Amino acid sequence: MSAAHGRQGEVPVVPVSPPLKDELDIVIPTIRNLDFLEMWRPFFQPYHLIIVQDGDPSKTIRVPEGFDYELYNRNDINRILGPKASCISFKDSACRCFGYMVSKKKYIYTIDDDCFVAKDPSGKDINALAQHIQSLLSPSTPHFFNTLYDPYREGADFVRGYPFSMREGVPTAVSHGLWLNIPDYDAPTQLVKPLERNTRYVDAVLTIPKGTLFPMCGMNLAFNRDLIGAAMYFGLMGDGQPIGRYDDMWAGWCCKVICDHLGLGVKTGLPYIFHSKASNPFVNLRKEYKGIYWQEDIIPFFQSVALPKDCTTVQRCYLELSKLVKEKLGPIDPYFLKLAEAMVTWIEAWDELNTPKSSPESAAVSKAPNGTPAKK
Repeated sequence: MSAAHGRQGEVPVVPVSPPLKDELDIVIPTIRNLDFLEMWRPFFQPYHLIIVQDGDPSKTIRVPEGFDYELYNRNDINRILGPKASCISFKDSACRCFGYMVSKKKYIYTIDDDCFVAKDPSGKDINALAQHIQSLLSPSTPHFFNTLYDPYREGADFVRGYPFSMREGVPTAVSHGLWLNIPDYDAPTQLVKPLERNTRYVDAVLTIPKGTLFPMCGMNLAFNRDLIGAAMYFGLMGDGQPIGRYDDMWAGWCCKVICDHLGLGVKTGLPYIFHSKASNPFVNLRKEYKGIYWQEDIIPFFQSVALPKDCTTVQRCYLELSKLVKEKLGPIDPYFLKLAEAMVTWIEAWDELNTPKSSPESAAVSKAPNGTPAKK
């Protein structure tokens, strides 16, 4: 369609389509009405939303008018996955990874419903989604650190001494954003710093070096689903599990080890969102205390993981990782044996729902006209 012509002498205005409009889904886990979307409307409305309703499936979740979305509750998860639904956490935001599984887009952005639009130092609203897309579409440099951080950003470049043979970088699989106001602290830190707020905006993006782990936060996160989606499993958390609040970190450790093995990059830094709600540190401590204890073994485990050369896909890497979890972490607690089994179930379910479009299985998830999952 040609652009509409204005008055004589005026330059015609050509509508600009939002970046990756038809290639990106926004995944939101929630237990409440999504009124927070009103603040994000200028940035999110052009995109498709996948809402994963946690908790009571009989509760009605209100979504503001004008958004294109599909909404899944626990009944839908059980219907679509059958017995394999056991790998999706219940009463925990880890349920969001079901949205990653049913998406058919190349990219995913996930955000929590207590995250609002932040402002940069000039007072301008930050389009977090656009900044994530910028990071995902530019290469990463995990093999050699650039002291000007991301050399692909406008106004930056590779510094003197950076090998020219490495300047093409590698594909970026994960863009990890940060938060203003309420920091993403664990319960002990929350307890000793109850009034601390993050007001410092650092205008930087950097690639996390190969061989270095990081604590991934899932409330402001984007990733290339085609490159790393099958490893973005947020584990078994919440109802019936001895641990919570380690879902995103578990996924981050698994993804980083696999990205390092497959030659993919992970970036962290911009964009910022405004985290509005501090969770109860005493409730968090009850959820985290085993994780705080176990992480002293989990981190050395991931630091020592060496995946075989014949693991050339994310799925094969993840299945190999599940075997190592069972072997190395299983003796610590039976939970890890259960988690290792769930990792296998996750991959099986992922492959069932993500077969080539020409196959009958591709119709496993059918949608109703109103944007909610169709009931079979």
